[in-house]
Amino acid sequence: MTSPRCLSIATSDSGGGAGIQADLKGFAAAGCHGMTAIVGVTAQNTTAILATYELPVWIITAQLEAVYDDIGVDAAKTGALLSAEIIVAVADFLRTHPTPLVVDPVLRASTGRALLDPAAVDVLIGSLLPLATVVTPNLAEARVLAGGDGDRHALAERIVARGARAVVITGGDGVGSDLLFDGTEHVEIPITWVEGTATHGTGCTHSATLAAELGQGTPLADAARRAAAVTAAAIGNGLVEIGDGAGPVAVAQPSGASQRVRTR
Repeated sequence: MTSPRCLSIATSDSGGGAGIQADLKGFAAAGCHGMTAIVGVTAQNTTAILATYELPVWIITAQLEAVYDDIGVDAAKTGALLSAEIIVAVADFLRTHPTPLVVDPVLRASTGRALLDPAAVDVLIGSLLPLATVVTPNLAEARVLAGGDGDRHALAERIVARGARAVVITGGDGVGSDLLFDGTEHVEIPITWVEGTATHGTGCTHSATLAAELGQGTPLADAARRAAAVTAAAIGNGLVEIGDGAGPVAVAQPSGASQRVRTR
């Protein structure tokens, strides 16, 4: 018996609040074995990203091959992919290794630093969205992926029309729900509004939890509800004492929670 196997394809956050580090915390809290294919490194803390370094494509592909060849992957998620070249390499690999996939289209860090060249957005839309089980943009990212303004329903429909099977536009900015559109039905996912300043890693925690739930066979709508609840709790438990900026969210496995297992 072994834990469900979840893979994060994303960038390292040296401050431990977002990126690969947040994804691994989210996977562990959901009862999954977390794995990584690191695409880049940031020199980052709670106030700023000081530097970003992209890893060569060959080592990114080697990490993917190592994980898939030996361990296997029940679900994967992408985070900040940094460049068109990296997006193409990841998409090329995943195209031949079909996997339940959550695409978190990280375009900009919470501190304001761009994490994807605007010219690479079209590459992400054309090569990665068609492989996605679900895409998880916030409202600003949804406008970019949809190619313009509109209400959330219209944005979601345009993103699915661009190739994704489903989209969850995450709440925030006073919106009281996430919106799931699966290509047929719009479903409002209620969220608990939590006042808190420790919000670093919110999107990563949401998408990692969603991937972990899909890896355990949870239906998409239920997985989205679980991801929303876990993310709200993580903000409520956020580590406000860490750093001078927005501290990291804190996700933890509920006391007494049973871990679901799969048979190899």
